[in-house]
Amino acid sequence: MSKIVCFGEVLWDVFPTHKKIGGAPLNVASRLQSFNHDVTMVSAIGKGKSGADIMQYLKEQGVNTSCVQVHYEYKTGKVKVMLNAQGSASYDIKYPRAWDKIRLTEVNKKAVKGSDAFVFGSLVARDDNSRNTLYELIELAKYKIFDLNLRPPYYTKEVLFYLMDKANFIKFNDEELYEVSEYMGSKYKSLEQNLMFISEKTNTKHICVTKGSHGAVLLYDGKLYYNSGFLIKVIDTVGAGDSFLGTLISQLLNKVNPQEAIDFACAVGALVAQSEGANPEISSSDIDAFINPY
Repeated sequence: MSKIVCFGEVLWDVFPTHKKIGGAPLNVASRLQSFNHDVTMVSAIGKGKSGADIMQYLKEQGVNTSCVQVHYEYKTGKVKVMLNAQGSASYDIKYPRAWDKIRLTEVNKKAVKGSDAFVFGSLVARDDNSRNTLYELIELAKYKIFDLNLRPPYYTKEVLFYLMDKANFIKFNDEELYEVSEYMGSKYKSLEQNLMFISEKTNTKHICVTKGSHGAVLLYDGKLYYNSGFLIKVIDTVGAGDSFLGTLISQLLNKVNPQEAIDFACAVGALVAQSEGANPEISSSDIDAFINPY
């Protein structure tokens, strides 16, 4: 079991017919906790029922909420989610919200300093307040995991480059990889070449790129590992990449072979994509049966 701190947005994903608790760092935290790690969430909610329900959800998941702040002047996070015919999502992310204003405290500094891994994304850096807190906490972390989550217009090249340079592990999807590679001046066309280009430019030995239904590729200590994906019927893709990342982090921190780790993580991501919502309950037997159906 590892001590892991997840930093960033907690919010409500509002679909046309229902709403679900979400936010990439929360989704990662929830999945990590399901694998019995000691997980702390650093974020902020507004007063009232929306925020209280998120706090209660985190507690029910077993996530430590001592670093979730309550702001009276800002509302709890909310995202309007639109799904296309293939189940792929687009987002209208309301601003400003409580998670944009995460304060630096002795409590969250102590949590990060005592952790084995610190997980953060790019969306939380859209506001000066949370970004400045993130920059301070990064300096205290032992192993820094950066989950790019490019949501226009809420990112800049300068912030992305800064966070990549600080990270020990970077996770992209394939579109993000190509976009960032171009920002950095890459002339390469292949995914692997651009992955290695970013690894060299940022001095990052651990990089993962997800490829939707086609699986993922993992660079780990100089070697590439591949999974080609699973054939599923997609219900919605919300949170699938977050559960993939949480699972992959869990496996790697548990010293599982990187090939087994990426295979297991891709299976969990696929199971989430064929379910409704970002955080469906998935048991070990569900995963085993999915990977080995006979």
